[in-house]
Amino acid sequence: MKIKPMLGDWEIPRIGALDSAERRIFVEFAIPGRVGSLYQDLNRAPLRLVITGSLYGDEPRDEFLQAVREKFNAGEPVTFVADILTATDVQYVIVEDLRFAENGLTPDQTDYRIVLRESPPPPPPPDPLGGLDTSLLDQATSLLDSVTGALDVLDALGNIPDFGDPTEPLSSALDGITTATADLGSILSPLTDIFGTGEG
Repeated sequence: MKIKPMLGDWEIPRIGALDSAERRIFVEFAIPGRVGSLYQDLNRAPLRLVITGSLYGDEPRDEFLQAVREKFNAGEPVTFVADILTATDVQYVIVEDLRFAENGLTPDQTDYRIVLRESPPPPPPPDPLGGLDTSLLDQATSLLDSVTGALDVLDALGNIPDFGDPTEPLSSALDGITTATADLGSILSPLTDIFGTGEG
């Protein structure tokens, strides 16, 4: 064998025989009054593979049973390669049938029979965003563009002077007047003594 038979990533050990069965499906249409019939080609049936072999010893048997039953119980398509599949389109198979036999005449020997059936490739994983309304994504994008534009406008206005408190210049002017009139009390004091405060 140029290609070792591989079921997924598992090399099938100690193969004694590998048989392939292929069949094409035709529907027959009989024509009254004529010899022969017309046939409609419905393509070929799934290819069927039968692998048989023998194992020797407890440890090889247990490892084999663990590996093949794991794939059988999963029930999912797995890749399969072998020389016998040359010039076919077979890529994936399912494990359709398993059979094992032990005999008292050869207590250390376990015979096995694996039946594989061609299967289409597994479907692609679902798209988590496949059920979303694309118009919502467009609206969200438009809103984001609007917010970004508003932030750009605010950033452009960053150099405008601050007109928040217009009374600040007036406060400075009043401080000057207060300083200038601070000595009026001492200057007017003699006049107050002469003329009085004017209060009755």
